[in-house]
Amino acid sequence: MAHFLLQGSYSPEAWKALVNKPENRIEVVRPVIESLGGKVESGYFCFGEYDVFLVVELPDNVSAAAFSVAIAAGGAFKTQKTTILITSEEAVDAMKKGAGLSGYRAPGK
Repeated sequence: MAHFLLQGSYSPEAWKALVNKPENRIEVVRPVIESLGGKVESGYFCFGEYDVFLVVELPDNVSAAAFSVAIAAGGAFKTQKTTILITSEEAVDAMKKGAGLSGYRAPGK
């Protein structure tokens, strides 16, 4: 299973709705993630560029894209971002594999 970081910034209309009727949106989306065969590993509301983020485990990129499309279609976010996450072990494997690649050269070299 793949891991993803999902980040979103609510629209002013969504914030108005949440102020009028507060709810834990992370718990609202949990069953949606589970319906895709995934699980929410962690989720937080935050201050800054994004208002909420989730770390989720999903079967594949298509499932992550499906969730992202559904969220975008809902209209509550003014901005959203999905980032594929890899483990430290996978990063080391990628570094080793990258070291063995031939034919690539940096621009201007």
